[in-house]
Parts: sequence; structure tokens; C-alpha cells
Amino acid sequence: MYPTAPAASRAITLLGAPTDVGAGSRGASMGPEALRVAGLAQALRALGHHVEDAGNLPGPANPELPPADGHRHLPEVIAWNRQVHDAVHTELRRGRLPVLMGGDHCLAIGSISAVARHCQSAGKPLRVLWFDAHADFNTHAHTPSGNMHGMPVACLCGHGPAALTALAGHAPALQPDWIRQIGIRSVDEGEKQLIDAAGIQVYDMRTIDELGMRAVIEAALGDLAPGTHLHVSFDVDFLDPEIAPAVATSIPGGPTYREAQLCMEMIADTGLLGSLDIVELNPALDVRNKTAVLATELAQSLFGKSTLIRRNR
Repeated sequence: MYPTAPAASRAITLLGAPTDVGAGSRGASMGPEALRVAGLAQALRALGHHVEDAGNLPGPANPELPPADGHRHLPEVIAWNRQVHDAVHTELRRGRLPVLMGGDHCLAIGSISAVARHCQSAGKPLRVLWFDAHADFNTHAHTPSGNMHGMPVACLCGHGPAALTALAGHAPALQPDWIRQIGIRSVDEGEKQLIDAAGIQVYDMRTIDELGMRAVIEAALGDLAPGTHLHVSFDVDFLDPEIAPAVATSIPGGPTYREAQLCMEMIADTGLLGSLDIVELNPALDVRNKTAVLATELAQSLFGKSTLIRRNR
């Protein structure tokens, strides 16, 4: 078990990336503002953290074009991920914890590449916790749509255009055994073979049903080396759409409110959180901003909010 005393104050920087160039539907570009309206910065400050909102990163507009050679909007995806990489890396070098407010999940290529670059330079081990309904391990040869929000894990593991796979300054940015995927319940046929060959540890919804969320998170956090940098990449469609309707790629049968809170509380208990993505929030599909409010509540738990002061037992 990990120590569970109140979390120490952290220096946090919020970075908005208002784009949906990697998605198949418009709307995730409004996600950063929805999180601001939900009071993300204020909620984290209320926990004692020092929070800066650095505003929104610049990037190209969505040209709404069809795929070319298996990639949709590749130049725009590259441009946005370069911006994200540079911004996240700058905050890590400043000793701050970057929170990327997306935007679609293709942006994780840039954020996690920056984290991988930082960890290599600092000599720190890295563990990526990927909360998602989808495996996101498609390539241009396997994708049914060309949408690049279905490709970030593959790119980070070295399967993709060189402009993306080498963003970290080394390729691949991640080794598959650094990744734990949680909540998966939609995988394309071609992806299944790629994931199996890569050997990524996937805790799909069947595993969660069979073992329970506590056992799954304990396994995902198992064998962490001292000083590990934990990166959480949180796709809102990880959640069951009954509680989080604001996603364009909703898949029924996701985790409940309490299961999601347990995930975040257990991660907070480690004291190792080093960076965070919140992505695929599409307020055009929401009901009175309830999904952004829920994402904010989960972020509070991730940064140390708890009902009681919990200690080792």
C-alpha cells in the first residue's frame, strides 16, 4: 500500500489545446473552455495547489478534409502536437506539473513525447496510465477512418509518421511495457493483432468486471520503481456515457462514477503523478456542462481531494 496522507501542494500549469483535427466529429476544440467554465483552476487551488492557466496554444484550423494515405489532417496533427510537446516540456523543465486540456486524443502524442523526453533527460522511469474506451493503436494501414485520435498509442510506440514518432527526440517515445490501458471496450479488428504483438497490458471492461476496479488499479500501479513519473491520459469516453455524455465516440458499459473516483484516489495515494491529459470533452454534446464538472471532480480526486485523511492501515 502507498502512503495516503494529504497531498503536498503542487505547482500546476493548465494548457489549453483547442482542436479537433484528429477526431471524426467537431466539438472537442471547445473542451478547454468547458473545463474552465466548470472551475478546474479554482477547484485545484481550493486543494492548496498553485495553479497557472497559461491560456490556449495556437495551431491550425480544422480543414475538414478526407484522409490521405490513411491519415486525416496529418499536417495539422503534426503542427498541434509540436506545440503541445514544446509547451508541456517547458513546464516540466520549470518544475511544474502540466495539465493538458484538450482537444482530441491525438494531442497525447505531443504531451507524452514531452514527458518521455523529460524522463530520459532526468533519468526517471515512466509509467503511462491510459484511461479510454478505445485502444488507440491504429496505424494508417489498419484504420477504418483515418482519424488520428485513434493512433496516438501506436505513434508513441513507434508505429507512425516519423514527424510524430520522433517528437521526443528518440524513437519510440514509449516502450509498450511502460503503458497500462484501463477501461478498454472498443478495439478495431486490425488493432487487436497490433496490441497483442506489442504486448501492451490492457485491462478491458471484462477484466474490470471479473476482478473489480481496485484490483485492476493495484495491478496497473504494481512494480513502480522509486521516483517513477506517472502520466495519466484521461479520455472522457473512458466513463460510462450515462454519466459523461459529452463525447463523440461514446461506448456503453464504461466505469461508474465511484469506480472512476477510486481510480483517481488510488493514483493520488502514490504521490507520483507528474502530468495529466484531459481530452475528448465535446461540450456540444453535453447537458448543462455536467461532463466537464465530472472531469473537474475527478481531477480534484487525482490531486488529493478525499473524504477523510487516510493513512496506512
